[in-house]
Amino acid sequence: VGHSLGGKAAMMTALMKPEKVLSLVVLDISPVNYPPHHQTIFAALKHVDLTVVTSRKDADQQLQAGIQEAGVRQFLLKSLYQNDAGDWQWRFNLAGLESNYTNISQFEAPTGKQYSGNVTFIKGGNSDYIKREHQADIAALFPNAKARIVEGTGHWLHAEKPQVVVNLVSRALQSANQS
Repeated sequence: VGHSLGGKAAMMTALMKPEKVLSLVVLDISPVNYPPHHQTIFAALKHVDLTVVTSRKDADQQLQAGIQEAGVRQFLLKSLYQNDAGDWQWRFNLAGLESNYTNISQFEAPTGKQYSGNVTFIKGGNSDYIKREHQADIAALFPNAKARIVEGTGHWLHAEKPQVVVNLVSRALQSANQS
């Protein structure tokens, strides 16, 4: 199971080591190259002045300037923590993610590989990460792929409607266990 970059890693694992993967669930990403999409997220995260943050609520108020969706902000704020010295920090390497974003947004499918196990792609209804024109790329690599849509969500569907996504993932994994 993987979302976005994690979905790309999960797809690559299934293609390269299919014997290790019983079932694949991909959240809102296709096996294609993408143009930059996250500049507003990077800008909003860089805008947070961690030296003046006294609580997650403070950080949330700073994030609101660049990220309107409360669920997305809450998801990102899960990665904010205080170190032993009491300083607020992000658990992810923001500078590293931003500087390597071009590489991260690409997908180089291994030549001649397919994963023929159970695959479910779950798309945010308002997201443009899985498009109709990606169907041929998906089918070429994952011939047994099924699609599900979570209406009223964007790319961060698991943050916007977590219970709906959990239910869809659970059903996909249960159906794989029954196969």
